[in-house]
Amino acid sequence: MPAEAIDEAIVALSHPARRDLLRLCLAGEQSAGRLGELVKLRQPATSQHLRILRDAGLLVVRPDGNRRLYRVDFARLARVHEALDDLWSARLPELKRAAEARARTGINVER
Repeated sequence: MPAEAIDEAIVALSHPARRDLLRLCLAGEQSAGRLGELVKLRQPATSQHLRILRDAGLLVVRPDGNRRLYRVDFARLARVHEALDDLWSARLPELKRAAEARARTGINVER
């Protein structure tokens, strides 16, 4: 997955309302109106947040008459998860060594 796509997904997930919308869609397809009600957003804000999630590839939309139904693109979400796991797994041993070195030297890591 290109780095730009990962960046876009991370930015999309940086807003709490968008994370809530995505969580609600994990259970299955949801209408935009219902999502807005559940997250307590007005229609314009709901539409904007859903568009950002859709543009990031995290949600897929399906027209159904005059409604729009949203569902999670699980394949894309899995690729974002893998990319974040790769990032952390490569850095965690280094962070652990640094924390242990600070602990041995008595340097206070809390600031």
